Amino acid sequence: MPQMHFYVPDPMAKELRARARARGLTVSRYLASVVRRDLGQGWPEGFFEKVVGGWQGKPLRRPPQGDYEDREAL
Repeated sequence: MPQMHFYVPDPMAKELRARARARGLTVSRYLASVVRRDLGQGWPEGFFEKVVGGWQGKPLRRPPQGDYEDREAL
């Protein structure tokens, strides 16, 4: 399996370590799971037909939103 190296800013590295620790994974395994999820197999078959545009109830209506409120400047 190829090994890859890359650099991230310190705050991002801290967050990656925390997320990996929260899941009981090494940082390497956590990053591999993120990459797998992102690069995965694409959209599941039938996703757009079943989920996006798959609403079968009454048409959704957005009620009037009213006017913007006036706020004091900061």
